[in-house]
This record gives sequence, structure tokens and C-alpha cells, in this order.
Amino acid sequence: MQFEDVTTKVSAAKILDLICLPFKTPGSTWVTRSNRIHFLAAGLFAAGLAPFSIIWSQSAPKTSPSTTLMTSSAFLWENLVVKTTPLGERRDVSNHPTATLAVFECHITTLNPGRESHAPHRHPQEEIIIIKEGSVDVHINGRIERAGPGATLFYASNDAHNVRNVGDTRATYWVINLASAATHRPAEHNAASSLLSGVFPWEKLTPKTTAVGSVRPVFSGSTVTLKNLESHITTLRAGEISHAAHQHSDEEVILVKEGLIEVTINGVAQRGGPGSIYFFASQDFHGLRNVGSTPAAYHVIRVVTAATPPALTSARPQASPATTPLTR
Repeated sequence: MQFEDVTTKVSAAKILDLICLPFKTPGSTWVTRSNRIHFLAAGLFAAGLAPFSIIWSQSAPKTSPSTTLMTSSAFLWENLVVKTTPLGERRDVSNHPTATLAVFECHITTLNPGRESHAPHRHPQEEIIIIKEGSVDVHINGRIERAGPGATLFYASNDAHNVRNVGDTRATYWVINLASAATHRPAEHNAASSLLSGVFPWEKLTPKTTAVGSVRPVFSGSTVTLKNLESHITTLRAGEISHAAHQHSDEEVILVKEGLIEVTINGVAQRGGPGSIYFFASQDFHGLRNVGSTPAAYHVIRVVTAATPPALTSARPQASPATTPLTR
């Protein structure tokens, strides 16, 4: 499966952006329903009022996904290869199928001041962007909102989007594209999805005190192509663990915002600092602790698809500790 985007002529984009009015939802300043685009386009064509064409083209990633099933992995910031681009820099992380996703694609983009990621475009896969540093203007269906470090952006299937660096320094952000088996099967799309495109600024997320630090809920809900997508941000005090090593059926991604954490997967430990990424495959044992002298904060993303196994009713024994690193 390859990712696709939909690029429309300017007249079409303006029409769609004007008619796709925003909805408000708690935790986000504005969001829009992507399926309005489909209904609008169909209606315009049926009425003979569509003076525009839709062009399907290949979007990032530029290469086809690997067919190798992705397993639990650690991607340390210092080990990621930096590639210079006309816009700034890019660090490729992963482009693989997983046990529950047709494609899990992740990369890190750095934009030079004044540059934009690309012209506003659309694609069927769901996308998450998390701002590591810098200030950007976020475009979703013709609406613009400013976002800074710690902000989370969610793009629902086929909503027009891009970002522009509006600061005087570089802007760096994680990008995650999620394609399920339903992504390229419109008949299986959820027309009543509860999670809509939006910007979730760090400063508007309310921290809730926990026994080990705090947690900031970001969003949780069904999407056009996923049964559930949930995100939160955990902060651990120095020396604390998030929880005892456990396992669950849904797949999970950890993005380190600040501090030094040690992740253990099936008995294999790996430490990572800001920018590092961890992927927990379905049903793998995993645990996490803050091994630094300052608080550690990290973004958590959990994904449930139609292929996700039923919830576990009993935990299997934890693997014995190993010394082999799990870094990919």
C-alpha cells in the first residue's frame, strides 16, 4: 500500500475551504469534518457545477513502504540520519506495516524560517504532527492557527492541510502517517467519526496530577479509518516509573519531549532523550521509567484498528532481562 494525496486546482480548493465550515470541540480551537469534502464534490459534479478536476499523485513518503512487518523498536534521536532538503532537513524513522496497520510511516521534518511543508494537500491516511521546537502556522481546510512547541496536530482523512514556519528560527516536528486496511476502501470509512481535524496547543492542555507526576489528555476518539486514536502527554518525576511492565493489544508510540527515559521491551532496555521515538507492537511487554535527574515528559499515541486483537484477558510472563539493545 502506498500513500496518496489529492491536489485540486485553486478554484476547487477555495470552494471547498469556504463551504467546509469549522466545528468546535473541547481541547481544540477548531476542527472540520473531512467527509464534507466528499459530499460537496459529489454534489457539485452531479449538478454540473464542478469547474475543477481532481489529480491523484504520490505524496511523502516518496518510496514504497517496506513489506517487512515492524516489531517493537527504539529510534534514538542521535542515531537518526539527517538529510538536507530544499526546505531544511528530514530524518526518516519508519515506513513499515505492523501487526494492526497496513503502513506506519514516521519521519521528522525541520523547516527553515519562512518555508512551508508543501502546498495544502489531501490524502486518505490519518496524520499526526507534534511540534518539537519552533512556531508554525497550521492550515486545515482554509483555516489558519498558530502552534508552538508541544502542540499536537491531527489531520483527518482527506482534509486539506500544511504547515508554515513563521518564526525566525528553525521549526522541527514529528510526523506520523497511519494507514489501516480501511484507508483505501471508501466503503469501510466511518462517516460518523468523533475525532476531527484540529490543533491542540500545549498551553491549552490541562495537566492532571498523578502519583508519579502528571498527565495531559490530548484527544481520544474514532476516526474515518481507525476504530480509536488516543493521545496524551505524561510527565514523570525523576526516578519514577510510568507503570509496571505490561502488555496490551493496541499499538503504541512514545515521542520523548524532554528528559531521559529508559524503555524496556520484552526485557530489553534502551535509554533515549528528547526527539527519540519508541514503538510498542501489539501484545509486547513494555515499561518506562525516568532515569534522569529532572522531570521527563513524553507524548503517547495509541492506535486501535479493525485488525487489533481483542483485549487481553491474562498477561503472559515477562521475558527475562536481556542485554541486547533494541535500537533500529
